[in-house]
Amino acid sequence: MASVYDLKPRFQQLLRPLCRGLARRGVTANQVTIVAVLLSLAIGTAIALWPTHRWPLLLVPIGLLVRMALNAIDGMLAREHDMQSALGGMLNEIGDVVSDAALYLPLALVPGIPWLLVVGLVVLAVISEMAGVVGVAIGGSRRYDGPMGKSDRAFWLGLMTLLLGTGLVPFGPWIPWVLGAINLLLVVTIANRARRAVAEAS
Repeated sequence: MASVYDLKPRFQQLLRPLCRGLARRGVTANQVTIVAVLLSLAIGTAIALWPTHRWPLLLVPIGLLVRMALNAIDGMLAREHDMQSALGGMLNEIGDVVSDAALYLPLALVPGIPWLLVVGLVVLAVISEMAGVVGVAIGGSRRYDGPMGKSDRAFWLGLMTLLLGTGLVPFGPWIPWVLGAINLLLVVTIANRARRAVAEAS
């Protein structure tokens, strides 16, 4: 199944001039990673503080787009500007999980969004990223298989919060169906990553 992650090379190409400019100014990959985490924490905090307001929901798609750009930039800085390090790899993996939790968990406080499905989504997202990383531990590569990787989650949750935040679509019974589908596809993603990681390592 196609994934938003497949568009990453084209997205990186658009960001490459900005990446070069940041490198010339001495910005490091690790600094960019930390900024992405802080951005997610700030938006999640706004949702938690004002769960009955629509405007914090509008910050989610904006934050996800900026975070996606920052994640692409930190990777390019590391690979293309000689900034790869063990600390950077650790920050990158942990930062993604922390950012997801910080950004998505507060949605459970929003009236009309089923908290149990949100918590389940965050837990499954963490497991899916772990399944991707474990591929390296067993002798394979980092797995990014879909159909519900990080970029896909960002797209669908960003679209959902955009529609709710603008009021274009009212809160209603469609929300559990969307979140339920994301959770189901996360289970498929975990299975795909685990199966292919084992096959590669074997």
